[in-house]
Amino acid sequence: MSTLIILVRHGQTEWNRIERFRGRYDLSLNDTGIEQAEKTAAHIQKMWKPVALYSSPLKRAVQTAEKIAKFCGVPIQTSDGLMDIDYGQWQGLTPEEVKQQWPELLTRWYEYPETVQIPGGESLKQVRKRSMSALSKFCRMHRNDEIVLVSHTVVNRLLILGILDLGNDHFWNLSQEPCAINLIEKSERGFKLVYMNDTCHLK
Repeated sequence: MSTLIILVRHGQTEWNRIERFRGRYDLSLNDTGIEQAEKTAAHIQKMWKPVALYSSPLKRAVQTAEKIAKFCGVPIQTSDGLMDIDYGQWQGLTPEEVKQQWPELLTRWYEYPETVQIPGGESLKQVRKRSMSALSKFCRMHRNDEIVLVSHTVVNRLLILGILDLGNDHFWNLSQEPCAINLIEKSERGFKLVYMNDTCHLK
């Protein structure tokens, strides 16, 4: 008995392209992101038969999930556990703008991210706790099923670190490209990362 989790990052937005702290800001996919979502949905339909689809409630994730729902014929259920990190006072700012107000904290974010509590926002520890709790719940609900989760780069990285039992100090050692697919198995022996950050379907 095992659950197969198809973990997807949402498609590209303008703020991915120009690099701003996105977090809870409710951005839409840009034209490239919509095309990426369609290719991802077609690939998932070809490879798997998901019985459930869970998405972050933020628009960029829901728009990506809508394409998958259309191709695979499963309804979208939103989950706050998959919501992006709350960047608090950093939200909407570029790294350069953050650096002007919080130079030491931004340096720590890039060097020791596990130590940072974002002003007015969340820490990686808080995001990991809620996202791993959501993942565990989905696995209990879907023993022996294939399911799709659509979320964000921060959440996906922390879920992967969580299933591998690695510390949040490894946060920057992982990549999550727009519409990347990560494949995870959950069996009685625990979690197994089958592959990570696959974007071959976008070529």
